[in-house]
Amino acid sequence: MKLVAVVACTSGIAHTYIAKEKLIKAAEKRGHSIKVETQGTIGTEGKLDKHDIEEADLVIMATDIQTTGNERFDNKKKIKVATSIAVKASEQLIEKIEKEIAS
Repeated sequence: MKLVAVVACTSGIAHTYIAKEKLIKAAEKRGHSIKVETQGTIGTEGKLDKHDIEEADLVIMATDIQTTGNERFDNKKKIKVATSIAVKASEQLIEKIEKEIAS
């Protein structure tokens, strides 16, 4: 499965990057590819390009704040969670996504 994600916490520092790393580890552990864009105090990093988005089976929006560029995902299957879910339960989140995609 190919995933993309946008991660942004309220302060745009710690939880954003922790959530990014947890999502990457959980997805890769289960054999999936993932690209993660962060939006925080230093701006956007790892910006997802059109090709990444088109190829993705699902978009994970792990955000606590309003993010920019969300119209890029209008025709994609999405799941929205708080960054705390991505930090504390990233493996369970990936499992849930697997079930959702399979159905």
